Amino acid sequence: MSKPLSGNEAVAYAMKQINPDVMGAFPITPSTEIPEYFAQYVADGEVNTEYVTVESEHSSMSVCIAAQAAGARSVSATSSCGLALMYELLYVAASCRLPITLACVNRALSGPININADHSDSMGARDSGWIQIYAENNQEAYDNFIMAMPIGEAPGVRLPVMTCMDGFITSHAVENIELLETDAVRKFIGEYNPDNYLLKKENPLAVGPYDVSPYYMEHKMLQAEAMKAAKVRILEVAAAFENISGRHYSLFEEYRMEDAQLALVLIGSSAGTAKAAVDKLREDGVKAGLIKIRVFRPFPGEELARALAGTRAVAVMDKSEGFSANGGPLFAETRSALYDLKERPYLINIVYGLGGRDIKVGDIEKVFDRLMDITVTGEIGPVYSHIGQRSKEDIV
Repeated sequence: MSKPLSGNEAVAYAMKQINPDVMGAFPITPSTEIPEYFAQYVADGEVNTEYVTVESEHSSMSVCIAAQAAGARSVSATSSCGLALMYELLYVAASCRLPITLACVNRALSGPININADHSDSMGARDSGWIQIYAENNQEAYDNFIMAMPIGEAPGVRLPVMTCMDGFITSHAVENIELLETDAVRKFIGEYNPDNYLLKKENPLAVGPYDVSPYYMEHKMLQAEAMKAAKVRILEVAAAFENISGRHYSLFEEYRMEDAQLALVLIGSSAGTAKAAVDKLREDGVKAGLIKIRVFRPFPGEELARALAGTRAVAVMDKSEGFSANGGPLFAETRSALYDLKERPYLINIVYGLGGRDIKVGDIEKVFDRLMDITVTGEIGPVYSHIGQRSKEDIV
């Protein structure tokens, strides 16, 4: 079934089809529509979800943690400062191995206050122990949310999952979405039957106890192993999803990379613009390609290194400033992944799109022009730079 939906509507519709047990809800732009649409489904009796309105995003994640620990499937949605307010509890959810599913509608973090899309919110939470999956468009936002639960709930994983999409660009734009039948979604998701939970009287347990030093490191190691296991599980779920939808997903998407000499690595909705630039360059005989990272946690380092091994120059494009003085978070991960290659491509980092600053096909072409110059001259120039901003003299 095809239906025109915004990204927020698509995620809310996926939630309706899943029919979770609990939703912890507190509004924040641009994710507010998700709990609004879902609240209507609750009011209309289309789901059996316990919809809990709370006083803050910190509390909405607290609700999810309590519900999931009690054996109930729980969901939420947030953006930007809302995700930042959840920060403490993101770590709690992951360390307690509670497979909560959270829709993160990416928005720049304050300050100054900005409501438009960049990835500073989710990237700020990248090391909290959550699986992170990013969408390019509305279809992927819908599909990713459905795939999130069988990924996070797998016994060998048991980690929370954050599905991310770009605020307004994806969340509010309307596209035709190929929707699955609700029965197919319910069958794909299955029942949530955790081995251990607070209300299981046969096997009482504590959740979130004080973890003294003789035990804490072992628990963190197990958590790290679960994140490694998530990579295999993500591919298993993607293969099962392809069987019911016909849509193929992997850890990342390779676009015209079969013989690419120049390549981009990026995340999210900008991939559509970059693909248009790649197509234009291909028409001019330039062997251009791109890799769109779909799964940022766990990071597909070995797979990405293999995909880029045959290239000569690569630009990693970050829609988030890392403030490391060495580049953004995607660049740091990609550079590390390529370190063990015997013959590494030239590598630069371009930070772009902060606070929703637009990036156009012509801007992407300029990045490829720079990569071409690097391959000709062997001179990299500044490894880490920004694109699309006014000069210092223009800024008041």
